[in-house]
Amino acid sequence: GQNLTSNAFIEVQWYIFDLVFLLGGAYCVKHNQHVRVDIFYARWSPKRKALANFIGTILFLIPFSLIVIFVSWGAVLNSWAILETSPDPGGLPRYPIKTMIIVSFVLLFLQGISEAIKNFAVFTGQLTSHKESDESKY
Repeated sequence: GQNLTSNAFIEVQWYIFDLVFLLGGAYCVKHNQHVRVDIFYARWSPKRKALANFIGTILFLIPFSLIVIFVSWGAVLNSWAILETSPDPGGLPRYPIKTMIIVSFVLLFLQGISEAIKNFAVFTGQLTSHKESDESKY
């Protein structure tokens, strides 16, 4: 076993922060809790909101997720190949947390596809607004 030193405790704190940040992205998209500047958006109809969300998801969220997955793939594989650990004495392995970069952006990509489908359905009138019920809870 590995002794837990103060460095390990500090790194555990960073790992927990990383997990909250990385895994929270897809959750926030699903529950419409991500940051948005609502200058115009708040006054739009559900169909117009759905169109804006659809375009934003297709043009920004999905491509960004794919780029991050592609760019981080090599670094994560290399980290596993060398079983990368922290350079600090008593530090923790780095390869598990680096793997979470890919896992989280795959989840974000999948949630983006789901949101694009739902927003397209709202825009075309095949579905009533799926976001309004989530917004009223908070």
